[in-house]
Order: sequence, then structure tokens, then C-alpha cells
Amino acid sequence: MGTILEVKNYSLSFDTPEGEIEAVRDVNFSLNEGEILAIVGESGCGKTVLCKSLLKLLPRNARVKSGKAELCGENITAFSERRMRQLRGKQISMVFQDPLTTLNPTIPIGKQITESIRQHQKISHNKAKAHALELLELVGIDHAADRFNLQPHFFSGGMRQRCVLAIALASHPKVLLADEPTTALDVTVQAKMLDLLLSIRKRTGIAILFVSHDLGVVARIADRVAVMYAGKIVEIGTANEIFYDSRHPYTWGLLGAQPALAMKTGELHSIPGMPPVLLNPPPGDTFAVRNKYALAIDYEEAPPMFQISPTHFAATWLLDPRAPHIDPPIFTKRRREE
Repeated sequence: MGTILEVKNYSLSFDTPEGEIEAVRDVNFSLNEGEILAIVGESGCGKTVLCKSLLKLLPRNARVKSGKAELCGENITAFSERRMRQLRGKQISMVFQDPLTTLNPTIPIGKQITESIRQHQKISHNKAKAHALELLELVGIDHAADRFNLQPHFFSGGMRQRCVLAIALASHPKVLLADEPTTALDVTVQAKMLDLLLSIRKRTGIAILFVSHDLGVVARIADRVAVMYAGKIVEIGTANEIFYDSRHPYTWGLLGAQPALAMKTGELHSIPGMPPVLLNPPPGDTFAVRNKYALAIDYEEAPPMFQISPTHFAATWLLDPRAPHIDPPIFTKRRREE
């Protein structure tokens, strides 16, 4: 599999009246053809901002401080708005968290999909309509022809999200950014949506960057997982490495906070404290004040990315050869045994 999206040393800030907010800080990752890479972390850690910045959908006070994002070998960070309009939908698309804010409530679903198709393809209206019906069937909308001229309010939440996915797939993009697409759905519909994404990936070979704070969802769909905290990726590896051999204390905290684990142990763990305000990040490791395993150096110097395996990296001083041996929490050992 070739690399289709690569983000290198990417940093993004917002200029505000209070000062500069460092929302994304020195992020590095790659996304391969046909791969699903999940980005997980608490709300406010920079997941959505990162995705929107790749499409240049942020307000004017946002700016890329350093680094670049390459799509199919081209540095899209330097693209003008005109070139980005040609790129969005055709090469890279995005599914947002709330379909109600994505769809126009006054325009029939079919017309919205047809317009998206004709934006990038010079085809007749009839051919575009035929393709739109195919897309509705692809994403699992039953009786697509009968529902083609219905407005979004005639659809359930799950069906609206499927329609948004159809719009995102209209021009056969190579990369799909899925920003918590299952958050507003109930458990049954959520499972169907995940199955749909896996099916579409298999049928089209599309690469998916999947954003979520739900590790249960991520475990079901992701090939690789990147754990993000305070604008940085602090651990990245295959799904098995993250779920069964995680090394960063923040990842341990996220795994321990899963309700499913609490049902087994009878105790719901939580990560103490709050993420830092990125208006003035603390020196050293930003997770140190919430980390019961923190070393003295964590408060002075940010850790580098230590390599654990060819695919597994984590930014924690606990991996330094000079660090004392720390046993992971008991629930992580239990997960390995399972």
C-alpha cells in the first residue's frame, strides 16, 4: 500500500485577542491507500481542528505555523483557495459529526448529491441523478428513488448521516475524513454505520481518517490508532499495539475510562484534572500534571517519540533507558491476557 496522505511536523495556531493558541503542535502521521487510521483523544485535543485544517475550512485567524500536508505527493498546505475548491470532494472529502449542520434543510437530498457530483464532473443532469441514486443505494438508503426528492427532515439521524456520506463519496475521493460520524447515533445505528464504512472501504479502496473519542468504536474499525493530547500525537501504532501493548500513561487513562471495562471490574476509572490551556502550554510534557507516573524531567523537557516497534511509537520518558521500571495498570495486563 502506498502513502496517500502524509502530515509532517504540522503545527497550527489561532490568533485571538488573548494571544496565540497552539491548537495543533508538531503532528506527524501518514495514511496509506485503503487504510483506516483513527485519531482518538479527549474533546478539545485538536482532532477536529486538524481535519478541518487539511481542507482549509478554518476561520481566518487560523494559520499553519510550520510543517506541511502532502496529498498524493503534493503539498496542499500551500494551495490557494481556488485550488482547494477543486480538491475538496474530488480528492479529499469530509463527513462531519452532525448531519443537520451539513445538509441544507430546504433542498431535497437527491438534489444536494447531484449538485456535488456535477461540481467536479462534466456530465448531464440525468447521468448525475442516476449516479446519485447509485450512491444512495451504496450507503444503504432503501427505496432510493422514492426518497430522492425528500428534504432531510424526512430522514432519521442515521439516514441523514448516510446521505452526508453519499455526498462525500460523490466524486470518488481518495481520502475521507470522518469526524465522529457515529457520535449522535444510537448503538444499533452506530454499528450499522461502522459496517457501512468498512464495506465502502473494501469496495472502493478509499483511505479513511476516522476521528473519535470512543475507543470501543475505534477498536472495531481501525487498522492503526493515533492518540492525541493537547494538540500532539503522544502514541501511534497498530490497533493491536495500542489496545494490548500501549505504553503512554494517557493511553492507559483512556483505556481505563471505558464504560465496558467498568462493567467487568465494577469501577469506572477517570483521568484526574483537565487538559491544559494551549494559550500558554506548560513546559515539558503537557500531560505531566495529570500523570501519576510523571518523572522530574516531565516537568522540564518534552519527551521525544520513542520507537517501540517498526509501527509503534510513544512520547513518554518512561521509555527512556534511564527511567525506572513502571508496571502498567492492572487492566492493561488483563486486556493482554484476554
